[in-house]
Amino acid sequence: MVQVDLRRNRERMVRDQIEARGINDLAVCDAMRKIKRHLFVEEALQAQAYEDHPVPIGFKQTISQPFIVALMSHLLDVQPGMRVLEIGTGSGYQAAVLAEMGAEVYSVERIRELHVAARKRLTELRYFNIRLKLDDGTLGWPEHAPYDRIIVTAGGPELPQPLLDQLADPGMLLMPVGASRRNQDLVLVRKQDGRITQESRGGVVFVDLIGTHGW
Repeated sequence: MVQVDLRRNRERMVRDQIEARGINDLAVCDAMRKIKRHLFVEEALQAQAYEDHPVPIGFKQTISQPFIVALMSHLLDVQPGMRVLEIGTGSGYQAAVLAEMGAEVYSVERIRELHVAARKRLTELRYFNIRLKLDDGTLGWPEHAPYDRIIVTAGGPELPQPLLDQLADPGMLLMPVGASRRNQDLVLVRKQDGRITQESRGGVVFVDLIGTHGW
């Protein structure tokens, strides 16, 4: 068992890593204070769960650095009742943050072991507003489209067309995009009146988006 005060660690994480960097979004900060992030990593790594870096979750995947989770959640401007598609369930932590913000979350993961573990974890934590699917995330989840928001937690060479097609109008999509696998821009896409606009929100490094419309 991790011999630390995890509640205080969560408070320190939000104060020092998120609010101190200019993110004062109450919905995001409240969600990240509430969620027990250490439950989303292996027990041997739980002491690292609240530190300012990603943590490995197996299969060459990670749970993103807390600031990046907060930044992406903030940029998406998720409002209660919105339908959100997440590509890359991973540990399930980002989905839990979105669910705490009031979203109805649909999350797709391509790695079976991560999908199974996330389903078990989120069920035990009683996140009944999160639905999970094992599939190629670059194809989206067309059965439940359109989505008010789409978040992609892996980096790809371009925006997958199926995701753009499944985005509501108006709607927003956030994804790391870059020609290099280790040098990406966090791209915020807006769909409004049939028009697609894009803006870069800074450089990031994410694991690869693997699939038909990825690497």
